[in-house]
Amino acid sequence: MTTTYAVLSEGLEKRFGEVRALRGLDLAVPRGTVCGVLGPNGAGKTTAVRLLTTLLRPDAGSARVAGHDLVREAAAVRRAIGVTGQYASVDGDLTGRQNLRLFARLHRMRAPNERAGELLERFGLAEAADRPAATYSGGMRRRLDLAASLVRRPEILFLDEPTTGLDPASRGAIWDAVRELKADGTTVLLTTQYLEEADQLADDIALVDRGRVAHTGSPAQLKAVVGTYVEVVVAGPEALVEAAGVLDRLTGGRPTFDHERMAVGAVTRDTTLTLPRLVRELDAAGVPLLDAGLKPPTLDDVFLRLTAEQEVAV
Repeated sequence: MTTTYAVLSEGLEKRFGEVRALRGLDLAVPRGTVCGVLGPNGAGKTTAVRLLTTLLRPDAGSARVAGHDLVREAAAVRRAIGVTGQYASVDGDLTGRQNLRLFARLHRMRAPNERAGELLERFGLAEAADRPAATYSGGMRRRLDLAASLVRRPEILFLDEPTTGLDPASRGAIWDAVRELKADGTTVLLTTQYLEEADQLADDIALVDRGRVAHTGSPAQLKAVVGTYVEVVVAGPEALVEAAGVLDRLTGGRPTFDHERMAVGAVTRDTTLTLPRLVRELDAAGVPLLDAGLKPPTLDDVFLRLTAEQEVAV
């Protein structure tokens, strides 16, 4: 059954005793995209992945994964997906080649040696193919684990914090692999605590907090919620008031003052405001300007702002 969404869940709930890990999770992941699932520790990210990959059964709600009902067609869901967790699950006593060959045989593939060789080349492990996986670095083991999850060419790949604890070079290698998978048409659902990771890879982001999806959108859309910070530094205290008037008119935000630095700033959601325009407006108002800048928000800003709003709302 072909659908627009690779993953579509409505009202998923899961309890562990008195703990409500998921409280009505609604998630929609279009086919062929990378969806970043962000949230603080304990938000429910890993529980969501375990549910959507049939490792847990939901207490309430429904979901379709690759067009199959999560509960009634669990076997079909498992045939359509690949999963890589936070820790490599390969056998350290086997070589890289033997690990991949084993996975290929478990999936009853006709040419396990050939498939193993393809994946070793793809993930830069060909030179270490015949060494025991226990001798691999953390980044190499994670790449081998990712390769193992792709033996059967899944429609959807679930990556649960796949770069946790990796050095920047190893993390970059995983990022490149995710980009290649998307280019090949694979849907990727990625949970991560690295905001930069989501910014680099995700087409859409679901911000999970307290077991629910609190906000969704592209990285750019979520950043627009926070807005751009505009700051100007002026020559004297009298100019602060004049500069604040200009910022109030241009941004619609409430100006904040730093009297020690002779600076005034405000937040704007006007995406058309540019630095040249800001400088022209200040000059036209006769403001003796020393410095000016626009600081676009990062996903860290979004994360902190939106999770703080959730805390206030509860």
